[in-house]
Amino acid sequence: QVQLVESGGGLVQAGGSLSVSCAASGRTFSSYYMAWFRQAPGKEREFVARISWGGQTYYADSVKGRFTISRDNGKKTVYLQMNSLKPEDTAVYYCAASTSLTTLQNNYNYWGQGTQVTVSS
Repeated sequence: QVQLVESGGGLVQAGGSLSVSCAASGRTFSSYYMAWFRQAPGKEREFVARISWGGQTYYADSVKGRFTISRDNGKKTVYLQMNSLKPEDTAVYYCAASTSLTTLQNNYNYWGQGTQVTVSS
């Protein structure tokens, strides 16, 4: 079992940067694929980025080139560095863990509680 706790959200101006982190508990963190999803007000939760245990990454088109996902298996932590932020990036950001290489949220077994990211114009 894995428990996930996000941190690092906040308020930033458009064009700025912000980093969020997700700390995991459990002994098998390195065997999980990790991902970030987000949910904006009034919208469905959507995929943002994922990373394999070995560091292979994949991004949604909307964040490609601006966001970077990374992980430190020794610290059991996954990160999302967000640059060139836009107001439309405003959302609650969730980290999730899966045993499958997927962008489908239904295939993610474990979820954090979310952290709010607000980008002002």
